[in-house]
Amino acid sequence: MKTPQHRGLHVLLAGAAVAVLATAQTRSQPAPIAIDYPADQSIFPPEITPPTFLWRDPVDAATLWLIDVSFADGSPAIHVKSKGERMTLGEIDPRCVAPTNQPPALTPKQAAARTWTPDSTTWAEIKRRSVAHAASVTITGVSEAHPSRALSRGRVTIETSKDPVGAPVFYRDVPLMPSEVEKGVIKPLAPAAIPLIAWRLRNIGEPASRLMMEGLHTCANCHSFSRDGKTLGMDMDGPQNDKGMYALAPVSREMSIRNEDVIEWSSFRGKLGGKIRVGFMSQVSPDGQYVVTMINGSETGINGSETGRQSAVAASASGANGKPKLDKDLEGNYYVANFKDYGFLQVFFPTRGILAWYSRETGRLQPLPGADDPRYVQTNAVWSPDGKYLVFARAEARAPYPEDEKLAEFANDPKETQIRYDLYRIPFNGGKGGRAEPIAGASGNAMSNTFPKVSPDGRWIVFVEARNGLLMRPDSRLFIVPAQGGKARPMRCNTPLMNSWHSFSPNGRWLVFSSKSWSPYTRMFLTHLDREGRDSPPILIDNTTAANRAVNIPEFLNIAPDGLAKIDTPATDFYRLSDSAWELSKAGRYEEAIAEWKRALDLSPENDKANNNVGLLLTGTGRFEEAIPHFERTLKVNPEYPAAHSNLGVALAGTGKLDEAIAEFVNALAVDPGSGEAHNNWGRVLARKGNLDEAIAHFQKALELVPDSASVRHNLAQALAAKGDLDGAIAQFQKVLEISPDYPQIHQSLGRVLALKGRFDEAIAHFQKALEATPDSAEVHNGLGVALVQKGRLDEAIAHFEKAVAANPAFAEAFFNLGDTLYYLEHKVPEALAAWRAVLRIDPNHVPVLNQTAWVLATSPETSLRDGPQAVVLAERAVRLSGGRQPAILDTLAAAYAEVGRFAEAVQVTNQTLALAGKQNNRRLVEALEARIALYEAKTPFRDTRQTSPGGSTPSGH
Repeated sequence: MKTPQHRGLHVLLAGAAVAVLATAQTRSQPAPIAIDYPADQSIFPPEITPPTFLWRDPVDAATLWLIDVSFADGSPAIHVKSKGERMTLGEIDPRCVAPTNQPPALTPKQAAARTWTPDSTTWAEIKRRSVAHAASVTITGVSEAHPSRALSRGRVTIETSKDPVGAPVFYRDVPLMPSEVEKGVIKPLAPAAIPLIAWRLRNIGEPASRLMMEGLHTCANCHSFSRDGKTLGMDMDGPQNDKGMYALAPVSREMSIRNEDVIEWSSFRGKLGGKIRVGFMSQVSPDGQYVVTMINGSETGINGSETGRQSAVAASASGANGKPKLDKDLEGNYYVANFKDYGFLQVFFPTRGILAWYSRETGRLQPLPGADDPRYVQTNAVWSPDGKYLVFARAEARAPYPEDEKLAEFANDPKETQIRYDLYRIPFNGGKGGRAEPIAGASGNAMSNTFPKVSPDGRWIVFVEARNGLLMRPDSRLFIVPAQGGKARPMRCNTPLMNSWHSFSPNGRWLVFSSKSWSPYTRMFLTHLDREGRDSPPILIDNTTAANRAVNIPEFLNIAPDGLAKIDTPATDFYRLSDSAWELSKAGRYEEAIAEWKRALDLSPENDKANNNVGLLLTGTGRFEEAIPHFERTLKVNPEYPAAHSNLGVALAGTGKLDEAIAEFVNALAVDPGSGEAHNNWGRVLARKGNLDEAIAHFQKALELVPDSASVRHNLAQALAAKGDLDGAIAQFQKVLEISPDYPQIHQSLGRVLALKGRFDEAIAHFQKALEATPDSAEVHNGLGVALVQKGRLDEAIAHFEKAVAANPAFAEAFFNLGDTLYYLEHKVPEALAAWRAVLRIDPNHVPVLNQTAWVLATSPETSLRDGPQAVVLAERAVRLSGGRQPAILDTLAAAYAEVGRFAEAVQVTNQTLALAGKQNNRRLVEALEARIALYEAKTPFRDTRQTSPGGSTPSGH
């Protein structure tokens, strides 16, 4: 028999092999070999690199394996000997080793497996000769000592498709390093792991993938491409992991994602009448002109501040029962739970939301009629190949976290909020939408149907079916159904564990998908589909990443194999600085945060968010004049940014331009009538102007829009207190305490108003509570001291006044209260004089202290304390500042004149004072003045042996 000549092949004489095998079979029947990969009837792409065959041999004596590849056309077989090396894991990325994951390990089946990888020449020959008809691969186990005896045998058929894949796969390569974060936060990876996420491009005709992008400070997620491969769309995290950005960039060999390629969904909130931060599972249209995404469309009036001292930071803390305390878009619309299981480290799905579409031409985001019903969650939309209709997932809307229900502890935990989506089809109709209709076979089947993808020929929809939810479902399986609806059937390519994230090749003949069947570290597979939608067993795309990393979100990119070399991301430098500024703001390092925002603005001077945020920080630190140009720049770029109008109003008010400030609040409400923030700020300015009734009306309107806003209720309470409605103020302060027990200054505010009501014991308790949070607060120490004086607890009161002035040496009111307490209640005159002199150093025109100090200096029985000339100076200033019409101050001036021997002037001033006191019917003062006139006429100064003054007072609060 002639031996076929194939260069580079390990070829045996076919006739000799048959003779050997026949001899072995006569001795005993070979044991069955289990060939685990490839599966029988597998179909390979014509351009794929050599696969690794895996089999398990039950015969321990087998130490050599004969690989026989025969062809249906009768051409000579290929014979190869293999040592059957054990399966290995591959390289490990040491950066991705963490306490929250485990090193990859072989399963028992994999550990028992033997392997053979054809060399490239042999594999090319196998592919060439298995296109028309399947090839049979027979693996026979023998002993090296007795190679003629077949100990074991297994067989599979494989085929090479005539249909090439025809395009590379773009995918995300991620570490699995669960984060030690709060429950409910959409942050499955530790922050240090984010820069380790990579994006790769794999041409299956090459032995390994190529790195496209890595080291991003912000996380990028779902990506899609236009059908012609010219446009990339990618969901990206904005500052503080808020899922708020979308990149839409042209694809080129060396492409770049610039700041101008990034859309921030939150910039549309005013236009859509609600707060939008999250665009979920966005998809680029086939022509690259539109993006469809899921937003929330039902909420209005949420605080529009982006950062600063009073901003709420998304995903920063957990509330009661472990429920997440998130930004409103996340908190009210998504179920989220993170797990320590690195294999399935998160469950995340929307429970409320509508579809909206973005136009690159107009720059507008608009709801899609027919898929914007708030009674449902409408999500996960994809385009038909011609862009004429969309397929999306829909379910009845519901609260993401049922009352009194704990979060899930693992994927598919029954404690997950139960939601099952159905697939619907809706015409796009140029953005006019239409009637959404369920797709038969992918709806109403008591399962959750998600992740639809329409085949390029428009005939089929491949979707994911699971028991519950949407993402990362262990039980997820791929199904295929006619695009118009019909009988759905499970796909043959399904593996035992998680099948999802699929994408059609441009020619429609191949589907790429992800699965965890080989490892918790997700891998990527291919299946072939014929024109009737029949698919083949899964084909592993090997060498996609390190063994301890996972691959997901594979998308075919319709370009030439060398059509994309790298992706630069200058936009991420801007967001890296933005995130740094956020963190500095959270830490209270406001000056550093301002500097960081300004560095971000150096990269993108017209960025509206950055200008708004630096303006907000400048406002919060009292630098109003600096803040105003930043808000004006924001509004020049984005005139329909309601928060910026409101923030500009606050800054203008800070410079005293109250009417201009009100005009900006009007502008904010014109853009977003549901802005509780604008009403709140408007009310604050009106309160400053003394228009308390109007201010209260705006605070009440703000509360209609944001009833759970502690800051609005606090402002309302302060306005009610200023109007004299102390009971109403106390009620509102108590509601603030219920809503936000840790709200800044709430105990101080409540203590102050309770003290005004005479409820001193309660006031003292709240001031003491306030000191637990702010032990160095001069204002709280002062307020507590005032309340303690009213209860007669003088030593304690004096101690708190002293702490107040130690904390704030410029706090005139606390020095004043300290002096009054020491003088009138403790009779410690020298100490009181020291406190009053401190007041006058701070405020030389403080009339009560001028009067009281002058009185003591003029009338004290202690010679060492008297200072007549200084008493005259102080008393004359007090008279001048008070207009010379207050009897008590004139009485002090007369006493000072008498002390320095100016008795005629003392008599004259006292007579003037007598006339005023008489008109005021102050009989007690009249009697005292008459006695003092007699002294002055006798040229005798007055001595106050009672340690009181006609202008005496008791300590005061704010």
